[in-house]
Amino acid sequence: MSDTTDKYDFGMIGLGTMGRNLLLNMGDHGVKGAGFDKDASKGQLLEQESTHKNLKGFSEVEPFVKSLKSPRAIMMLVPAGKIVDDVIAELLPLLDKGDILIDGGNSHFTDTNRRVDELEAQGFHFFGMGISGGEEGARRGPSMMPGGDKDAYNVMKPILESIAAKVDGAPCVTYIGPGASGHFVKMVHNGIEYGIMQLIAETYEVLKTGLKLDNEAIGKVFTKWNDGRLSSFLLEITKDIFHYKAPGTDHLLLDDIKDEAKAKGTGKWTSQVAMDLQAPIPSIDTAVSMRDLSKYKEMRLEAAKVYSKTAPKLDVGNTDEFLEALEQAYYFSMVITYAQGMFMLSNASKEYQYDLHLDEIAKIWRGGCIIRSTFLNDIYNAYKSNAKLSHLLLDAGVEKLVSAAVPGARKVISSAIAAGIAVPSYAASISYFDNFRTGRMPSNLTQAQRDYFGAHTYELVGKEGTFHTQWVPKSDH
Repeated sequence: MSDTTDKYDFGMIGLGTMGRNLLLNMGDHGVKGAGFDKDASKGQLLEQESTHKNLKGFSEVEPFVKSLKSPRAIMMLVPAGKIVDDVIAELLPLLDKGDILIDGGNSHFTDTNRRVDELEAQGFHFFGMGISGGEEGARRGPSMMPGGDKDAYNVMKPILESIAAKVDGAPCVTYIGPGASGHFVKMVHNGIEYGIMQLIAETYEVLKTGLKLDNEAIGKVFTKWNDGRLSSFLLEITKDIFHYKAPGTDHLLLDDIKDEAKAKGTGKWTSQVAMDLQAPIPSIDTAVSMRDLSKYKEMRLEAAKVYSKTAPKLDVGNTDEFLEALEQAYYFSMVITYAQGMFMLSNASKEYQYDLHLDEIAKIWRGGCIIRSTFLNDIYNAYKSNAKLSHLLLDAGVEKLVSAAVPGARKVISSAIAAGIAVPSYAASISYFDNFRTGRMPSNLTQAQRDYFGAHTYELVGKEGTFHTQWVPKSDH
């Protein structure tokens, strides 16, 4: 197929919220785009919303593919799993070798690995790209994490850089690495997102149940925090939630929402893969577990009747001082959550030979994405100054920030636990930190037990080799 001026530069499959808004973003930057969705009304909506009238919707796949310039560049934004494979299978007979396919959804990185190999063997270019920012990010500038075929990325680079969020003039997109690295980094991004959202929820619980603050006062706390060093997208939207009343009502919509949190699986994947990599991320693991626990509403209501709350009231002392300590506790736990995610990326980079540049990842997360925050500048600076930094908590600048926040974290977490207020991710963060800074953990006892019951052997301090002990005479068993 030859290039002609009446053909489209780029194709998008899936015109849901993300796909349509990304294509509208491209249209605003001079890209002639074609969009395909079996629901014809979505293509019509795309055309109606196209500011420059340079976008066209299709509801049949063959004319959609034929409308694209060659070599074709097509992005899929469809649900992860079998649907992605089905779309690829439908497209391949209509494509030519050298065409580019991009999976912009939240596919599991092992699926992306398989597709990279299969499509490359057939002569097609393919890369998986994590996209963060939600509806607004897609429309106005997301953070994007492309990984896989570098040649294909370089073809797409001008378009992707034009539509990406910008921080200090730099686009929030960069080539992540080979294979499924783009989707892997997005998965960990989402794990960090889970962790921070859980910390905000636990903070809400401390403010509401512990300090007995009303919604207006809680909203003011989040607003104040977001104006300072805690500034982030997730606190910004939390502030907005504490101001929103549904039309015709006199109370916050928040108070009408059921306390059962849903999930699409990326947090669970992060926890599962972290265990495979032996990269401990307990703050994130706990966040995943608490979403799961929230779904057992009826059981929790039954337990609430059985275990009446007789715990003492939260020991606050001076409220203003406690709120300062709470700000420190949140900051501390947020840093720990980011640090765990970055350590997981470091381990994955070695295990899967991704050669990840953690400074560049932190840099593109500073704008457009859900976990953007002021602290990402500190992460960027840490890895920029030392690309071989083994753990974020070992950076001198981060150490000062963490050490200053530890007293507040201990005060809040101990007070909340004593009062029977659940702060599981806060508690996981301080426990992780205390073990991380311990030169000798009690794991020697674990090794002794393993050797006792299973002859798994152990190693000795200052002596080479592995050893096994017959801990009691055999006749005693």
